[in-house]
Amino acid sequence: MPKLISILNGPNLNLLGKRQPEIYGSETLADVEKACAALAGELGLATTFHQSNYEGGVVELIHAARETSAGVIINPAAYTHTSVAILDALNAFEGPVIEVHISNVHKRESFRHHSYVSLRADGVIAGLGTEGYLLALRRMKTLVG
Repeated sequence: MPKLISILNGPNLNLLGKRQPEIYGSETLADVEKACAALAGELGLATTFHQSNYEGGVVELIHAARETSAGVIINPAAYTHTSVAILDALNAFEGPVIEVHISNVHKRESFRHHSYVSLRADGVIAGLGTEGYLLALRRMKTLVG
C-alpha cells in the first residue's frame, strides 16, 4: 500500500491561475493536484489534496493528517507569516513536513520574509512556481521511503 502524503493549501490558493498570474502563474490548483497525483503514482506514493481559506480549516486538515499521512506538504499562503496555530498543529504531526511557496517570498514585501511554518518544516521550497510541489513530492519520497 502506498504511503499517503497530505498536500495542504491555505487561503486564496483556490484562485490560483486567476489571481495575480504575473506572480503565481496560470496553472490552477486543480492542475497542480492532477500533476501531484500523477507524480505520486510514479513514485509509489498516494496523495490527498486539500485547500482551505480558514485558519481553523488548515489546522483541522493537519490534525486529520496525523491519523492518515506519512508526510505533509503545505503551502500555508498568507498564514505562513501569521499563524502560530498552524505551527502548533504541525508540531503535533510526527512525520516530515515540507513548506512550499509558489513565489519567492524573499523577493516580496518584508513581512513575507518571516515564516512560522519554517520553524517546523524539514525543508522549504520557494520561488519555483507550481513545480515546487513536485519537487517537494520527490523529496518526500526520500524522507518517507
